Amino acid sequence: MNVFDAITTRRSIRSYLPTPIEEEKLQKLLEAGRLAPGARVEQDFMIVLVTDPELRKELVPACKGQDFVAEAPVVMVMCSTNDRDMICGQPVRPIDCSIAMSFMMLEAEELGLGMCWLGWFSAEEVQRILEIPKEYKVFAVVPVGYPAEPGHKTSRKPMEQLVRYNKWEKK
Repeated sequence: MNVFDAITTRRSIRSYLPTPIEEEKLQKLLEAGRLAPGARVEQDFMIVLVTDPELRKELVPACKGQDFVAEAPVVMVMCSTNDRDMICGQPVRPIDCSIAMSFMMLEAEELGLGMCWLGWFSAEEVQRILEIPKEYKVFAVVPVGYPAEPGHKTSRKPMEQLVRYNKWEKK
């Protein structure tokens, strides 16, 4: 599978098989995140891998009742201490964490794994449950596993609604 194939076939997966993820696949997934580019390559993030079934169940209420969080064999919780802004004024934390997580999502697709980047969770509750030090801010909660269902394709805007060339000209 090439990168573009991974981009076009990737779906958010919300149903997982009970099959454990092989250690070599998990390490390859994590390596994709480690090798991702970032601001000054500070890598001020930490990924907590939640593999304990009871702990995953405990995360469900913190993830607003999304039961598939407990169903996935692994839940990745990404957090970071970096609260610096780049010279352009953009914060480092969401950009660096997003790049690393995006690289891992594409690698997961190649490995036959599914992921769902959650946007609906209580960062404070996840932090408390996993005993994450207070200097870290929880950025993402992402269940990972073998898909039980393929997920569904979501629509996208046409290119002409997303791109301008050279200067912003009204169409």
